[in-house]
Amino acid sequence: MHSSTERAVSAPIDTTTAEPSNPAVELVNVCRRFGEVAAVTGISLSVRRGEFFSLLGPSGCGKTTLLRLIAGLDLPDSGTVIIDGREAAQIPAHRRPVNTVFQSYALFPHLNVRENVAFGLRMKKIPSGELERRTRRVMELVQITELAGRQPSQLSGGQKQRVALARAIVNEPQVLLLDEPLGALDLQLRKELQVELHALQRRLGITFILVTHDQEEALAMSDRVGVMNAGSMEQVGPVEEVYERPRTRFVAQFLGSCNLLAATVEKTVDGRIWVQTSLGAGEATCDRHSRPVQKGETCTLAIRPEKVRVSASSPNHEPNCYRARVVDLTYTGSETQYRLEAPGVSMKAWVMNAEVGSAPLRIGQEAMVQLPPAALVILDD
Repeated sequence: MHSSTERAVSAPIDTTTAEPSNPAVELVNVCRRFGEVAAVTGISLSVRRGEFFSLLGPSGCGKTTLLRLIAGLDLPDSGTVIIDGREAAQIPAHRRPVNTVFQSYALFPHLNVRENVAFGLRMKKIPSGELERRTRRVMELVQITELAGRQPSQLSGGQKQRVALARAIVNEPQVLLLDEPLGALDLQLRKELQVELHALQRRLGITFILVTHDQEEALAMSDRVGVMNAGSMEQVGPVEEVYERPRTRFVAQFLGSCNLLAATVEKTVDGRIWVQTSLGAGEATCDRHSRPVQKGETCTLAIRPEKVRVSASSPNHEPNCYRARVVDLTYTGSETQYRLEAPGVSMKAWVMNAEVGSAPLRIGQEAMVQLPPAALVILDD
């Protein structure tokens, strides 16, 4: 997937060395039903301290329900929620070391920006000196100091979101929950705030758990991502791993665009497999993430469009080269997106326009496509 959104350049927190025995949030076989609807089905998950974790999935997959269970706004029918090493079943929402930022901002309209940010501290009866110090520091951190005296009705969408973030952060939670916080903003502002939010999390070192249905948003901000579907967790891992090596058909197609190719295994030797597909004979390279396959087994291979190589002529001595025809193309500036047809197969290929003056292939033109063996992923389903 190519995105104009860039991840923040501040040094990332090394979450790989976090204590696995004492995560920030842990879910153990959590289930939640609403009548006949199973919103969450047997999910176990561990979120590390200081990481930016995203719950990604389509509407209705159960990600917001999971967030509410962590926040204490709802209770599981079975299973255990553990926050900072403590079972949360008997901890009411207002006593949990978490804060939530909603898409709707939920600002108090009768309070100005400073009063909104300080509201939680006043409720906790924090001494005035400390209250002023923490309020001022957090407002500087999210760059809203100059808005201190304004009412919410005088703020733009991006400014309201910064105030909502400040109000949550000022309470110094161990975990910050974000429920589609950028969903109501326009595209350009959303991309700008993605970078700001990622950088803010790095500076604070607080565990962030984000709920989103936006694949690019999850990739741009997260250390790890959990992809949900129909109440279950399909795959959890670092964003690069989940994108590059999806395990299931759903993950491959939901997290960006993907080409799928049915194949029959002919032989396997030392981490390489030879297959027969509707395109013809081919080969793929297995790695530690690939499931084992046997001779005669049918499987599905996945490859991202940007991994597909397209040319007017065949590369010399390259494996997995096939003839196809260009049936459509879209020029997007930085790249040209091709739709290609071969016997029994439709494919997408995204080619960077890196060479000055290079002309794209034409619609109707015959082309050669090459599928690099290392870019082909064996799916579990």
